[in-house]
Amino acid sequence: MNPAILRLGAKHGSSATWRHVLAAAALAVLAGCAGSSEAPLRVAISPWPGYQLLQLAQSQRYFDAAQVRLVELVNAHQVSAQLRAGTVDAATVTLDETLALMQDGVDLRVVLVMDASNGADAVLARPGITSLADLRGKRVGVETAAVGAVMLDAMLTAAGLAATDVHLVNVSVNESEAAYRDGKVDAVVTYEPARTRLLEQGAHILFDSRSIPGRIVDVLVVRADALDGHQRSLMALVAAHFNALEYLVRQPQDAARQIAPVLGVTADRVTPLYSRLKLSTLAENHALLSGSTPGLSPTAAELGALMLRQHLLQTAVSADHLVEPKFLPPVAP
Repeated sequence: MNPAILRLGAKHGSSATWRHVLAAAALAVLAGCAGSSEAPLRVAISPWPGYQLLQLAQSQRYFDAAQVRLVELVNAHQVSAQLRAGTVDAATVTLDETLALMQDGVDLRVVLVMDASNGADAVLARPGITSLADLRGKRVGVETAAVGAVMLDAMLTAAGLAATDVHLVNVSVNESEAAYRDGKVDAVVTYEPARTRLLEQGAHILFDSRSIPGRIVDVLVVRADALDGHQRSLMALVAAHFNALEYLVRQPQDAARQIAPVLGVTADRVTPLYSRLKLSTLAENHALLSGSTPGLSPTAAELGALMLRQHLLQTAVSADHLVEPKFLPPVAP
């Protein structure tokens, strides 16, 4: 895999940087194993290429399985439900889902920015529906409680349609392929890896996240009440993510072999999946999460304002205390 495909900065791929990352991971894991009384960090995760770097890190043993337990769920709705209930300590979610959870009283901190969607989220339609305007009166499957609502709103705006101009069918992402195959929907809002599999079934793209750059951002969030009790585990997990990202670039074929079964695609399909993501580097994470004006804060504020205008949020959500950078490994000078 060419590093350019992943849009990784040269500084991020430097050997000095990765020596720091590997050292940080090793120290964190060893510290956790040396008599730590921390309970295992429970992390909810659902199928999405950017999130699967954590599972690659697990298979590569970049973190201690006794420290971190990945809780594999099938869709974003389940992940949000687990966070709300407090049955997990952390989760991989989109930034808009983070704001929705915070609106509902779940106090969260972003400790890692994983990626931004650059075509991996899409609206797919049956042959014969050739334009967004053709969706008028059609059945559109969407998971309205998750990132699908953001994509749906952007697509309707681009089409000049209102939600009442289409027939919305509540379909979770893991059900989108069956809904399309069984003729229950004419179009569906979905994301990778379902996007790739639906294209193979004859669907085609009407709209995707390239039209809304920076709108769909994937992050690792931690419940605020779990931060103090899992500091070693969080340091190990965040460092492990960057180790897995480096492994994806350095050993693309083996990484693809390990990731493919989790995403339900063949290994040769993995690289194209990642070409539709902007994977965030360590240096970019420091810029987004650190300093007096973290780069993610205005992004979250703008997204929150948009969601409020479009009634995807009912009340304003403050991003003032959203980020927590202390678990990031240092960037080499």
